[in-house]
Amino acid sequence: MDRKLKIYTDGGSRGNPGPSAGGYLLIDAETGEKFAEEGIYLGVTTNNQAEYLALKYALEAALKLGCRDCEVYMDSLLVVNQMRGLFKVKNRDLWPVHESIVELAKQFKHLSFTHIPREQNMAADAAVNRSLDGQQAVVDVGQLPQDLA
Repeated sequence: MDRKLKIYTDGGSRGNPGPSAGGYLLIDAETGEKFAEEGIYLGVTTNNQAEYLALKYALEAALKLGCRDCEVYMDSLLVVNQMRGLFKVKNRDLWPVHESIVELAKQFKHLSFTHIPREQNMAADAAVNRSLDGQQAVVDVGQLPQDLA
């Protein structure tokens, strides 16, 4: 795929830690066409772990589509600043997933991270809540990341 994608991700937990889910949307940056919308129930994690896992699964989905040019939009300022290298990842529980995302990022020609207000991330948030309400993977379009298949 020779297109640029906009990726919207969100993670959430009901309790911290508590039942958690991640959600993402993959959208063509030029046409606005939605390639994938997915919510994934994660079990019991922290909110920050859910945010990171949502990002990881979204990037894996983009790579499966063959996309190497992506703009990521998240309402987690912490994750955005950590992925930009502005903040250190101090929580050791986040180190493995952060490192796996850093490795995934090397496969992209262009990958940027932008913080957005929660109000601009409602579709990803809705995917999270649908998954939490159903406590199962909710897939609209696209394929599951390989480790969930």
